[in-house]
Amino acid sequence: MSGSPPQVVAYVAAGSNIEPRRNLPAALEALRGREEVSGVSTAYRSRAVGPDGQVQPDAPDFLNAVFEVRAARGPVELKHEVLRPIEAGLGRTRGPDKFAPRTIDLDLVLYGEATMDTAGLRLPAPDLLSPFILVPLLELAPALVLPNSRQPLCCLWPGGIPAGMAPDGECTRVLKEILNR
Repeated sequence: MSGSPPQVVAYVAAGSNIEPRRNLPAALEALRGREEVSGVSTAYRSRAVGPDGQVQPDAPDFLNAVFEVRAARGPVELKHEVLRPIEAGLGRTRGPDKFAPRTIDLDLVLYGEATMDTAGLRLPAPDLLSPFILVPLLELAPALVLPNSRQPLCCLWPGGIPAGMAPDGECTRVLKEILNR
């Protein structure tokens, strides 16, 4: 039997606070060249936070969005063979400070109904309930149910955009144009 491998709906959180209006679209372009991207959320500006959850006043603001992907690869392959090389191609370096500014951060936050906890990948991602991921994710998939708890995501968020987050119309416009090419 021939044909394409089955596709799984996955969600990738994308964030940047170094030239974000250049790096988010560049990441989307690169991802589209490797997987089918079927949706893009609004891009949201938010303040950088540190390990204590407090705003880092000297760090540049982030732009964050979520990409919906029809993945033909497994979750580990998607992360290591697609997302990490895109990050590296856009100049992302990883150091000991996981809160340091970055050109791009691409995190696989959901992969169909998969749940896993390995040294290299946790699904659903632990940061999934952070507003900068949850708000754009709910925009793309308002009826989404968490695979590990069977709880609707919409029940975990009171709705609206939290203080300190704002849509970035220009970046969103560019992302939507890329998606619709």
